[in-house]
Amino acid sequence: MKKYSQETFVGVFVLIGILCVGYLTVKLGKMEIIGGDYYNLVAKFDSVAGLKTDSSVQMAGVEIGRVTDIALDTKDFVAVVTMKIRKGVPVQEDAIASIKTSGLIGDKYISIQPGGSDELLGPGGIITETESAIDIESLISKYVFGNVK
Repeated sequence: MKKYSQETFVGVFVLIGILCVGYLTVKLGKMEIIGGDYYNLVAKFDSVAGLKTDSSVQMAGVEIGRVTDIALDTKDFVAVVTMKIRKGVPVQEDAIASIKTSGLIGDKYISIQPGGSDELLGPGGIITETESAIDIESLISKYVFGNVK
């Protein structure tokens, strides 16, 4: 009888350990099991040079979401960026999405500047006002070759 209770105790302990490892894997891997508390927004940019999926989306310097997908619209030849935004963070329909550079390394992120409209974008909404990333290489080449205006 004592042998069975000891084996049961060890089995329960191992099961709790496996559940803890699974929980940490999900949390540290930033995975979402059931959709999460986010909604999607889309923005179209002329250029997204340096922006990557899982880049930060910020408003007033506070992270409000992440970039989930970057694709090319072959009709208009623009980059289509899909972002997941935390629920409870309102984004006005006239908000401006800009690609900014963070730090000396040059990590790119999207900054959303709120608009003044009372209309809010819902899930799947499109931010129409965008500012693409500044391409430092093209600026330097224009300066070097004398095409600066």
